[in-house]
Amino acid sequence: MGILDSFFNLINDLTWGWALIPFLVVLGVFFTLVSDFVQIRFFRRMFAVLKGDPEARKQGHVSSREALLVSVGGRVGGGNIAGVAVAITVGGPGAVFWMWMIALVGMATSLIECLLAQTFKEAQSDGTYRGGPARYITQGLGPEFRWLAVVYSICLIAAFALGFNAFQGNTVAGAFEESLGTPRLYTGVLLAGIAGLVVYGGIRRIARVADVIIPIMAIGYLGMAAIVVLINILHVPAMIIDIVANAFGLREAVAGGMGAAIAQGLRRGLFSNEAGLGSAPNVAAVAYVPHPVSQGIVQSLSVFIDTIIICSCTAFMILLSDVYQPGAEDMDGVVLTQQALASHVGGWSSYFLTAAVLLFSFSSIIYNYYLGENALSFLTGNPMALHGLRILVIVLVFFGANAPDALYVFNFSDPMMGVLALVNLVALAMLFPTAMRVLKDYRAQLAAGREPVFDPEAFPDLALDKAAWTDAGEDIRRD
Repeated sequence: MGILDSFFNLINDLTWGWALIPFLVVLGVFFTLVSDFVQIRFFRRMFAVLKGDPEARKQGHVSSREALLVSVGGRVGGGNIAGVAVAITVGGPGAVFWMWMIALVGMATSLIECLLAQTFKEAQSDGTYRGGPARYITQGLGPEFRWLAVVYSICLIAAFALGFNAFQGNTVAGAFEESLGTPRLYTGVLLAGIAGLVVYGGIRRIARVADVIIPIMAIGYLGMAAIVVLINILHVPAMIIDIVANAFGLREAVAGGMGAAIAQGLRRGLFSNEAGLGSAPNVAAVAYVPHPVSQGIVQSLSVFIDTIIICSCTAFMILLSDVYQPGAEDMDGVVLTQQALASHVGGWSSYFLTAAVLLFSFSSIIYNYYLGENALSFLTGNPMALHGLRILVIVLVFFGANAPDALYVFNFSDPMMGVLALVNLVALAMLFPTAMRVLKDYRAQLAAGREPVFDPEAFPDLALDKAAWTDAGEDIRRD
C-alpha cells in the first residue's frame, strides 16, 4: 500500500503541483482573449435557458436547462462549503478575489470544451445523446488518438464515479452524525438506496431529479446568505475592500500575503468549478439544443453559479462573522462555516447546513455516476458492464459513509483527475481552431438577424454524427 501511495502522490505532484494549474490559467486566458471575451459578450444569453424547454421533454430529449442543473449539481458540492473556508483560512480574504478571477477566465474554457462536446455528440437509439472529451478526442483528432481517450475514460471512472462518490457518502454521513447523532450505518443505507433508484433510471431520471433538487438547494443557500448579508449590511463595504486589499498584498492577513491569496484562490476556484477538467462536457453533450455554442454558453453560466454565486455565499458568511481567524490552519472547513453561520443566525443553522450538505453531496453523487457511465459507454457497449458500474457505485457510497478511517484507499482520485484534466487540456488546445469555426458560425448567424441553427453539412471535413442534429431546428421552427 505504501508503494501505491507514493506512486499516486508522485502523479498528484506532477499534475496539480507543477503543470495543471498554470496550464489551466494560461489556456483560459488565451481562450478568453482569442475568442474576444466570449463569456462576457454572451453573458445575457446565458439566462434565457432558465425558462426551460417543455417541448424537448415531450420529444424525449434532455433539455438545456436540465443539463445545466445536472452540471451545477455536480460542480456545487462540499467544496463550496468546506473548501472555500479552508482557502480563506490559509490564503486570507484575498483568496476570494482570485477565486472570482479564475471563474471569469474559466467561463471561457468551459464554453469551449462544452461546445466541442455538443459538436461531436452522438445520437443514441433511445433518443438521448452522448458526448464528451473521449468522443471529441477520437472524432476531432482522429482514431489514432483513441488511446488518449481510453486513458481519459479510465481516469474519469476512477476519480469521479468511484473515488469521489465514496467521499461524498462520507461527507453526508459525517454531517448527519455530527449534527443529528445519526449512526453512519443508517445514513449509508438511506443514501445508497436513493442513489440506486436514481442511477438505475439513466440520464433522463438523473436530469428530472436535478431539475427539482438543484433549484431548492441553490435558492435555499442563497436565501441564507442574503439573510447574513442583510444582518451585516453596514459591514459589507469594508469586507469588499478587505478582499481586494488582501488580494494585492496591501493588507497581509496570512503568512505568504499576496502569493498565498493567489495560490489558494486559483486552486479553490479550479477545483470547484471544474472548468477545463473535462468533466462537465460529458453532461453538456446530452442537451437538445439548436447549436453547439448554445450549450457552451449555458455551461459558462454553470461556472458563474458555482463560483461567483455559491462560493461567494460561503465566503461572505465567514468573513462577516467574528469567528474567522486568518491563518488558523487547524480549523476544519465545515466547522468554520458552521460556527460562522451560527454566529449570525443561531445554533439551529447547523441543521440547515446539514441539509445543504445532503443536497449538495447527493447531487454530486448522481453527477459523478453519470460521468462514469458515459466513460464506460465509450470503452464498451456491454450492458453487464454498466450494471456492474451501478452496483459498484452504490456499494462505494455505502462504504464511504461507513468507513471514515479507511478513505485513504481513495487517495488515487485527485491524481487521476489530474491526469484526465491534462489529457483534456491537450485536446482543447489542439481542437481550439475547430471550436473557433463553430463559434464563428454562431456569430455569423446572429449578425444576420436569426437564431443560430447548426448545420453539420457546413462542416464536411469534420467527423460529425448528422443524426444528432436532425432536430436541431425544431425549437426555432416552433417560434
